[in-house]
Order: sequence, then structure tokens, then C-alpha cells
Amino acid sequence: MVSKITVVAPSSTANLGPGFDVFGLAVNAFYDEITLTKKKAKGVSIVTEDDIPTNPDKNTAGLVVKNMIKKFKINDGIEIIIKKNIPAGYGMGSSAASAAAAAFAFDKLYKLKLDGNALVGFAGIGEKASAGSIHYDNVAASILGGFVIVKTDPLEIIKIDPPANLRMCIAVPKLKVPKKKTKVSRGVIPKKISLTSSITNLSNATVIVVGFMKKDPDLIGKSIKDVIVEPARKHMIPGFSKVKENALKAGALGVTISGAGPSVIAFSKSSGDLKKISLAMSKGFKSAKIDCQTIICKPSIGAKIKK
Repeated sequence: MVSKITVVAPSSTANLGPGFDVFGLAVNAFYDEITLTKKKAKGVSIVTEDDIPTNPDKNTAGLVVKNMIKKFKINDGIEIIIKKNIPAGYGMGSSAASAAAAAFAFDKLYKLKLDGNALVGFAGIGEKASAGSIHYDNVAASILGGFVIVKTDPLEIIKIDPPANLRMCIAVPKLKVPKKKTKVSRGVIPKKISLTSSITNLSNATVIVVGFMKKDPDLIGKSIKDVIVEPARKHMIPGFSKVKENALKAGALGVTISGAGPSVIAFSKSSGDLKKISLAMSKGFKSAKIDCQTIICKPSIGAKIKK
């Protein structure tokens, strides 16, 4: 009988511009690793060398495991070992990857055979620990991989395999991010929007979906335009406008904030000058006297058991 399992889950970018809380894309930039071990002593314990909460109620993976133990009436205690490789608070789905890996690992450990929608539902609960609310875009991408569309009420996740030649350049600025950054960044989003803005974003979001279905990076890139959330959040990222302008001039197909930021993501294809785009983004942040790490990456598969 299996008493221990280790799962890795990829980083992700959410929204892709106009698809706020609806679109997610798994990217192979970083991975989190979770090990679940059955214990005789009841309760959930967290072991980590990283600067994250070890109280299960305040930890995304801990919250997921506690909920699944309760739901499936599991009598074991569980130890969660967490290895964070995805930088927390930078718009790369760090909290979501831990939650996704935990839900996936729990399902495999207890042979529950849950479908993708159910796994995403449990993983989404974990986001309450970091974002203050349940949302599914990042966790869906981390669990299922590829490009995902989140339909709510009832929850249904549609996955589309991305174009094989789609590439991203991500600039991760060396900024101090506030605690509960996602909650803070959600707080600046306008409560009311104009019909014109709604139509513009809906139009762009629809074309992004068509771009993924047609495996067309150009169609995807040129539709990554957001007139609602990006304008409300960009002031939180010093140098953002210059980073975006530089990346587009260097040949990026589209540029936007990665998730809740402060990372900025540029979309291109394998034939594009990815190093030139990355360098241009670095120079954009430099104009605001900020250093950054740049990563060239591509879409990733979802959570998987580490052999």
C-alpha cells in the first residue's frame, strides 16, 4: 500500500490580458514540489524550508488537504513537505501550484480517480489562503496543463492544447511585494466598467480562444489587449509602460501583466527573437531603476507524479 507520494506542478500565468479570472496557461518556467505522507497521528502538518505559512489553515496546500480529508472522511493524518521553486507573489501562480500539486497528490495517494473539474474545485479552495477568495484560473492550468478556460456555476474547465511554437518571455522584477499581494491587487480593479470596455475585452478574449484553437500564436498575441484590469493595475509596477513598449518594439506579439503582477509577460513564437525581447524588457525595468530576471519559456503539461 502506498503511504507517500511526490507531485510537481508548473507555474502559470492567468488572465492573458482580457480573460480576467477565466484564462490560465501553464508555463514551464518554474515548478513546485509537494510530498504527502500518511501518518498515524491525526491532523495536517507542514514541513518546509521556505518562507511560507506552516499553519495548514493559512497555507494553500494545507487548506486543500484539510478539505479533502474532511470530504472523503480520511482517518489518516498527513504530513505535507513543500519545496517552493516558483517565486511567491510575482504573478506566476505560486500559491496555485502548491494547491494544485496537493489536490493531485491526494487524489493519487487515495486512488480517488477524481476528474479534472473536481480536482480544480478542491485546489481552488486553497487560493483562499493567499488571495482571500476562491478562483480557479491558475490552479486549473497547473493541474491540467496547457491553456484553460474557466466556466463557473457550475464549475467546468475547458482545456485547449497550445500551439507547439508558442513562446513567452517573462520579466520578473526584483521588487518587494506586499503580503497578500493578490488580495491588494484585486482591490484596485474597478467595480463598474463601461459597455465599450466590456465589448473590447470580450472581443479580444474571444479571438484569443480562436487563436489557441487554430494554433496561431500571431492571433493570440495581437489579441492580448486588456482595457479594464491592466490600466487599473499598471501603476503598481514601476516601469511597466516602458517594459511593454520595449517588448513590442523588439517583436513581441502581445504584452501584458502576468496574473496579478508584478511580472510582465510577452508572447512570441519559437521563430521570434526571444533574447532580444527579453533584453528589451530588462531595459524597460532598468529605466525605472529596477533589476529583473527574464525567463524564456513555453506552455507546460500539468501536475505529474515525480518518479
